[in-house]
Amino acid sequence: MDFAIGKGYNAYGAYLKDKYQGQRVYKVIVDGNFTCPNRDGSKGFGGCTYCNVDSFTPELSRKLPSMKEQVAQGMARARANYRAEKFIIYFQPNTNTYAPVHYLKAMYDEALSINTEDILGLSVGTRPDCIDAEKIKLLESYTDRFDVDIEMGMESIYDDTLIKINRGCLHAEFEQALDLLVDSNLEVCIHTIFGFPWETKEMMLKYADEINRFEKIKFVKFHHLHIVEGSVMGVKYKREPFELFTIEAYADFLCELIPLIRPDIVIQRLFGLSDLDLLIAPNWGLKKSEIQHYFDKTIQDRNIVQGSKYLK
Repeated sequence: MDFAIGKGYNAYGAYLKDKYQGQRVYKVIVDGNFTCPNRDGSKGFGGCTYCNVDSFTPELSRKLPSMKEQVAQGMARARANYRAEKFIIYFQPNTNTYAPVHYLKAMYDEALSINTEDILGLSVGTRPDCIDAEKIKLLESYTDRFDVDIEMGMESIYDDTLIKINRGCLHAEFEQALDLLVDSNLEVCIHTIFGFPWETKEMMLKYADEINRFEKIKFVKFHHLHIVEGSVMGVKYKREPFELFTIEAYADFLCELIPLIRPDIVIQRLFGLSDLDLLIAPNWGLKKSEIQHYFDKTIQDRNIVQGSKYLK
């Protein structure tokens, strides 16, 4: 499989450019003011131990009161800062299928009604235990006009880890969600976190086997564990710090992981980054673009190729 020039992996930016004939496509993050079953008491309180919702929501989005303003201003910023031409509306914070279907429809409809001619897609972030046939049918109803993907947090493949981080669901529920989606025309993106201190490198590399075995998975997002203010893990880390990835060690890990990943899978992210005002550790002292360049250069310099060690 041929990847973009200078990339040893199936990068999302190149995928979008190819899919949409060279148009500049940008994701606009919106907040539908959803909550989470792991926060409202349905499954637990306090959320996953690593989580502070604000840490992965840009500050500007957190301050915008209405859906109309979020979409319109998000598009305007993307046009001004990135010369964006077309957009994917991305429901990111919290669990964006955790509401009755009629409420979800109203929320999605509103977000997709603003400058509709410039919208190419809808991306909805959620949990595996908040997906059912009725919600899948609703999302499928948009596929005649938009490309629609559903993004689920797998986080870890190990139940022991999921229990330790107070995830509120086990890996079997992730598998069940994928079973529900297997015949759907929705595209599936999954999210993983690497660097829980009790998981060894060998354990983390096993994530690749689990990702590869589900043909329905089209996109992945890889994140390294970062500790943020407002999280349970943040409190524990301040009391008793534990080892986290350095940028060099994480680059080494990616160079072992990427060759194991099925080559048709599109990698949307290699790492995660929270706002610096919330980040406790690790602070690599670089801007997001500089971190991306560091990883891309390391992958290129080492002649790493996605899927080169994948065995079907």
